[in-house]
Amino acid sequence: MLVPVVLAAALMNAAMVAASAVSTILTADELGSSLAGVPNTAGVLGTAAGAIAVGRWSTRLGRAHALRLGYGVGVAGGALTVVAAVGAPVVLLFAGMFLLGAGNAASLLSRYAAGEAVPDSRRASAMSAVVWASTAGAAGGPFLLAPSQSFAAAFGLPQVAGPFLLAVAAVFGALVASTYIRTVHVAEQPAQTRLDRPAESRRTSVLLAAGVMIAGHLVMVALMSAVPVHTHHHGDGLGLLGLMLSAHTLGMFALSPLTGWWIDRTGPQPVMVAGLLLLIGSAVLTTQSGAAFTPALFLLGYAWNLCYLGGSARLLGTPFESKVESSIWAISALAAASSPWLYTLGGYPLLTVISVVLAVPLLLLVLRRTAPRIARS
Repeated sequence: MLVPVVLAAALMNAAMVAASAVSTILTADELGSSLAGVPNTAGVLGTAAGAIAVGRWSTRLGRAHALRLGYGVGVAGGALTVVAAVGAPVVLLFAGMFLLGAGNAASLLSRYAAGEAVPDSRRASAMSAVVWASTAGAAGGPFLLAPSQSFAAAFGLPQVAGPFLLAVAAVFGALVASTYIRTVHVAEQPAQTRLDRPAESRRTSVLLAAGVMIAGHLVMVALMSAVPVHTHHHGDGLGLLGLMLSAHTLGMFALSPLTGWWIDRTGPQPVMVAGLLLLIGSAVLTTQSGAAFTPALFLLGYAWNLCYLGGSARLLGTPFESKVESSIWAISALAAASSPWLYTLGGYPLLTVISVVLAVPLLLLVLRRTAPRIARS
């Protein structure tokens, strides 16, 4: 049961990476560099909207059917990008990227399907496997861009259409894999999948976990969006920038199995505490230029991983799964847009202050709820 969930997530991420990379180039050629970011913004907004849609479909139709619908919408979006690449109006590219975002939302939310497919003692590990697999797809997709251009040219199509054809094939593969997913209906989950706490305490715990996920993502996007500006101001080349981004991506995903194992052993609360502490520490380290900067980006990536998976483990089986995912992606657009401007005002010290202001109150609240557990144990 876990294999099709993981495979579909990996394929969908490969599709999203391929389409995102080339849509920027196509838009720049058609409309100018100033509008090159529009298709990726459409993809982000599509992911935010898609998360809400997939969540509602999950409640009405069951999670497996919801994932298939999400990937199906993604196939339609991929087809629109191909049509735009072969000469149709570029507005179809924006629409296609928006619909691809819905497929991306299905991929992201599929970690909850993975959590439902295994015994309670391995749920976080299953969810972390989906996050890790998404990285495999995102890392492998770019290596197929050049061959896909040659494939398109061999059939008399514009080379730029190749990566979009690759995206369609990948998301269609995700759709096929999703037909093998079997999950229970969200509204009919067994009682033991719910948090064994009084209703008010459970709601507070879930809202706190949602806050940790959102804060972790907001801080990460804000700090990372300023990295290209930072390296440019310091006269660093693209080689060093690539190393920094790779180190950060490694931190985000490579240790996911370790995070899942940790959550299964101790519960999500200690992991969220560690994530917030590491988030604050890595933000402070970014104020130090030089040798400490790249390791700080790696730690920032792992801090996000701890916050994201720790919070997801607490949200599993609640109505907040899709709402939080949608909020995360909507906030991503805001953080990415405002971060370079904030950096020009006060550099990483200003971004760090904002990060600390966001993370410290949440850390204190999580510690407050964790302390009684430690005392009882």
